[in-house]
Amino acid sequence: MDPDALRKVCLSFPGAYEDYPFGPETAVFKVRASSAGGSPTQGKVFALSSMSPDGYVNLKCEPGLAVQLRAAHPEISGAWHMNKTHWNGVRLDGTLPDDMVRDMVEDSYDLVVAGLTRKQQEQLGWARLSGSAGRERA
Repeated sequence: MDPDALRKVCLSFPGAYEDYPFGPETAVFKVRASSAGGSPTQGKVFALSSMSPDGYVNLKCEPGLAVQLRAAHPEISGAWHMNKTHWNGVRLDGTLPDDMVRDMVEDSYDLVVAGLTRKQQEQLGWARLSGSAGRERA
């Protein structure tokens, strides 16, 4: 996946925006919703990328899946300068299919939004994944 495609995917999610707190060479994609009072909250990181050809992207990942992905794909490792239990570093050298990278970006976004308040999730139009919502009571 090239940097432009990665940017397009990251910015396609509700509340997503791009920031450059570490300088122009590293894009940080965050999600933000309003607080209870209506003012914007601090954004939460769901992707961090060098945005260069043959670069990388750091993505949040469920710990068990992170281990499985690292074992199956040499392009995926513990993310540099991040908590390696929860963050994968993904090389964007064209080896992994774009659909797989897109799915990992979406999973990262979902994990971060799942940590927001229910009201913030509703503002973003985000529905919990299966098992958390819509369950019938027996």
